[in-house]
Amino acid sequence: MSSDSLAALLLVLCTVLVVRYLERQKSVWLQTLLQWVPPILFAYIVPAVVCALLDENYQNVVLHQWSKAIIIPLAIITIMASMSLNALRIVGLKPLVLFVTGSFVIALLPVVLLVVLQQFFPTTAALFIDDGFWKGLIPLVGSWIGGSTSQLVLKEYVGTAEPLFLSVLVLDNVLVNIWTLLMFQLIRQSGRLDKRFGLAAAPLTTPQKQEQQPQKNGPLTLAILFVILLLTALQQLPFLGVIVVLSLLGLLLGNSFGFWHHQWCLKLGSFAIITVMAILGLKLNFGAFNLPLVFIGVVLLWLLLQFTVSFIMAYLLKISMVWVPIASMANFGGISTAPAVTAAYNTKLMPHAIVLAILSMVTGTFWGIFSTWLLHYAIGV
Repeated sequence: MSSDSLAALLLVLCTVLVVRYLERQKSVWLQTLLQWVPPILFAYIVPAVVCALLDENYQNVVLHQWSKAIIIPLAIITIMASMSLNALRIVGLKPLVLFVTGSFVIALLPVVLLVVLQQFFPTTAALFIDDGFWKGLIPLVGSWIGGSTSQLVLKEYVGTAEPLFLSVLVLDNVLVNIWTLLMFQLIRQSGRLDKRFGLAAAPLTTPQKQEQQPQKNGPLTLAILFVILLLTALQQLPFLGVIVVLSLLGLLLGNSFGFWHHQWCLKLGSFAIITVMAILGLKLNFGAFNLPLVFIGVVLLWLLLQFTVSFIMAYLLKISMVWVPIASMANFGGISTAPAVTAAYNTKLMPHAIVLAILSMVTGTFWGIFSTWLLHYAIGV
């Protein structure tokens, strides 16, 4: 390993330790700060700031190859293996339909909006199509449905440039925090909305049985199978093939063994994502930061239209409006904010929010691929 690679590795390890330290702090002011600037964003920015201050260039070190070949695949398989399909039973069919419809609309709307722009505003559409800004929309699909894992995978899948990716990260972070505040208010008003539209209140059910306690050999099994897969199939498959194989394998592992440690897998996947973000930060150039206003406008319209469809869908399904903010935060907020928002209504629905958030995490990448394929066939990107 070269001296640059060693220095970059040390910087990444220090960044990961700092981020993990911040995640564990209970200080009120720090928690308030982290609600607006989450630790995952620190993981991306800190290495870039250090490189800029020290005038170092780590854009070509071997860590970037390791990230794509090893760490991202590790994140995929662990996140997928954290999903227990049996847990979906506690949610119920209609909330699941609402949630899946919301994910589908998130994936579909950027395609619809770009097709409309191409038909009626060709100059604006050229910014997305010819100048490549559509590559910033696809990681947003992944982030809004699947979180950081899907966002990073889709960034690699479509080849989003680093400056555009940073801009999308910042925009995404601001919008999600604003959206979280709005959903806190909406869920508190869901009772009034139910009465206004003649809807039944949400049934406050809890899981009847806890999952069997995992044994210590769950993580060991994961590690062995991952190494075998890495040494055989991964080197022979294209990136998309790796995503599919590892995703299916992760689901198989997470739902085939009674001893499986789902929570351990989720923690390992989160750790891998922080590491990937820190490595990406080595390539970040703040001077190239740029995001057109029309891009922001399209994203805002996208967000509002998706919420409108979810609201209408809840009315058509005749389920409580409480499921709209729960499903929305399971998509946009994820496993940390979805149960927090849900608790503002009733803590008995928090397990439902967690299940939907995990389901979001394991499906986001495929929704992003779906969006990319639709864009390819609709406008030829």
